[in-house]
This record gives sequence, structure tokens and C-alpha cells, in this order.
Amino acid sequence: MGYKATTTPVQVGGTEYVTVAASQTAKVLGGAGAKGDLLSRLVVHVVTASTATVSITDGTTEIALFSANGGGGVRTESIELGIRAKVGPWKVTTGAGCSVIAIGQFSE
Repeated sequence: MGYKATTTPVQVGGTEYVTVAASQTAKVLGGAGAKGDLLSRLVVHVVTASTATVSITDGTTEIALFSANGGGGVRTESIELGIRAKVGPWKVTTGAGCSVIAIGQFSE
């Protein structure tokens, strides 16, 4: 078996992004969001480490994904997820010390 070159573009992860400002509570990803939406990646931009937290929910389960816990300084970190919403739209909550770019496929 050999490697075969192709001219077809390869799509990795999501095709859309949504920005989430600092201190947002349950920001819906996409216009309405829906069960089955894909959340590929979160890019977290930390400006104040002591208050940088990020959590996500898909309607029933809240998942704490990021807490800088006062460590480090201003930085950007990428969290690879590749998960689909089981119940409803993806929602992101951010602490005062960070903002997020959410990348995926979200229902409008």
C-alpha cells in the first residue's frame, strides 16, 4: 500500500468559529445550537491567570475544562475536543480572566 496524492481538500475539525468574551455565562455556540453539534476545539486566551476558567455544557452535563489556578501569565492554549452535543446546544462559560474561540460545526 502506498500513499496516494489527492487534490481534494481535507477538512479537519470544524468549519465555524464563535468568539466568547470574558465573563460570559452559557454563551450558545451557533445561532440556536442543537443536539449533535460538533465542538472540535477551544482556543483559550488567558489575560489574568487567577480568574481564567472555562466550562462547557450541552444542556445537562457541565464540564470544567480549564482553570489556570494563578499559574503562568498571558498566554493562549488550545483544548482539542472533537465531541458532539448529546442533549442540546453547546454553551461556554468563561471567567473574567480569559476569552475563548470555539471551533466546530454549530446549528444556526
